[in-house]
Parts: sequence; structure tokens; C-alpha cells
Amino acid sequence: MRAQKQSIFRFAPSPNGYLHLGHARSALLNQEIAAQTHGKLLLRMENLDELRCRTDYETAIMEDLAWLGVSWQLPVRRQSEHIDTYDAGLGQLRARGLLYPCFCSRQDVAKAVAGRANWPCDPDGSPLYPGTCRHLSLREQQARARDVVAPAYRLDIAQAIKLVPQRPEWHEYGPDGVLKTVAADPAQWGDVILARKDIPASYHLAVVLDDYLQGVTHVVRGQDLFAATSLHRLLQELFDYPAPDYFHHTLLYDVAGRKLAKSIGAKSLWQFRAEHYTKEDIIRMALA
Repeated sequence: MRAQKQSIFRFAPSPNGYLHLGHARSALLNQEIAAQTHGKLLLRMENLDELRCRTDYETAIMEDLAWLGVSWQLPVRRQSEHIDTYDAGLGQLRARGLLYPCFCSRQDVAKAVAGRANWPCDPDGSPLYPGTCRHLSLREQQARARDVVAPAYRLDIAQAIKLVPQRPEWHEYGPDGVLKTVAADPAQWGDVILARKDIPASYHLAVVLDDYLQGVTHVVRGQDLFAATSLHRLLQELFDYPAPDYFHHTLLYDVAGRKLAKSIGAKSLWQFRAEHYTKEDIIRMALA
């Protein structure tokens, strides 16, 4: 990868469970490439989900990383300590008329699109939001708010795209190290949620603000987030932020062909360590 004046990488796990081999792959690749470019590696805890994130998971994550030989620059950034930052970002988008309150539940969305032939889905497989709340008047919003504890806030994707003079793109490294230019397609995400009552900022908003504020120049993360980069590039353009270089590495799968994930109970590094696997064993399996 091309080095910059100060190449800055980051590993950003969510402390809502233990690390698995897929996390190890990402952390090790970040450290390896940071060393190659004489850069530094940051650690960020993406802990905005107060219901699922726990301090004991955070402690376990740092213990696993240290055991693997991964080191990082201090301080560790914890998203829960920067709520004002995300509120300010939402405020900027709201002031430009790009954010609107949405009172629809997932069930409401599913019901609204039920029976509509070939209704499109976003890259994560969820049906695109049909725009039910997009044009509610202030009076209608106030009336709906009496029936809902707190609305979610969605980005008006069509209006956002109109404000960007040129189609966003980004620089992507392939597995062979060759740099190519990728044209972004943020419209495929529809009117995404950027905040909701239980989480003050979505992953998409928080990651864009955090990467900018931490000066991140290179984003090394899993291939499952490749499509999300289109949306992140749009947000970066709206905030007038520079774009990092990206490398979306291959993923690890279980014997059933499923991507390793906490949600499917992927075996954790803590479990491997309890079974007396060595650091070398883990590194070999993670980078295989």
C-alpha cells in the first residue's frame, strides 16, 4: 500500500461478544500493513449498543489482541464517550434538509412492501424503505410522535446524492496489492437509518465521523463491508471529509459455508486459548 505522511490504520471491534478467527484476521492484517507502511494502528471500541456491549467483553478483546501480539496506539477510542460528536453530525445533515424522522417499525416496512413485485433490497438483504415518512408535515410528525416513544432518523438518499457534484468513488486495493478506482453506488442503500431511539448513531454514520476525527488514512476490513463503502463515501462527501484508501479482505467461513460471526456462535479466541491452542496456531488459521 502507498504510505502517506502518516499512515493511520484502525481495528474497530464491537464489545458485544468475544473475538473469533475472523476478527483475528482483520486485526493481524491491519497490524501487518501498518508496519509495512511505517504507520500506526489505533484501537476503537464501537460500543454504542448499550444493551449488548459490555466492559468485560472489551477487556477480553484487548487481552486476546495482546496475546496475539497486536499492539496499538493509546488512547483507545470508545464511541460511548463521543455521543456529542454524533449528535453534531446529525445536526449538520438535519440543517441541510437531509434527515427526517421515521416512525415505521421493521414490521411496518415489511407490510408496506408486501405484495409489491420485485421490490428492491439493500446490500444487506433488507427491503428498501418505501418513503412512508419522508414527506410528513411538521404537524403530521408531531401527531405521530405522540404514538411513538422516539423516531428513527433516515437520510434522504436522493437529496443527498443531488448535493454531491460528482459521483463518489474510492481507491481499493486488491489482494494482489494493485490499486483500482471503484465508483460508489449509494442509491442501493435507499433512505438508511442514521440514528434511532436505542442507538444514537448507526454504524454508517459513526464510522465516517470516527475515521475522520482519528485521521484514518487506510481502512482494512472484511469483504462484507465492501458495499457499505458506497454509502460511507457519500457521507464523507457531504461532510467534506477526505476519503481513506480501502482494502476489503476475504472472510473466513465455517464448515457449513457460513461467514464466521458472533451471531452464529463462531468459536471464540477465548475458547481456542482455553483449549491450549498457541498464538502461532491462531495466526496460521486466521491468515490461511
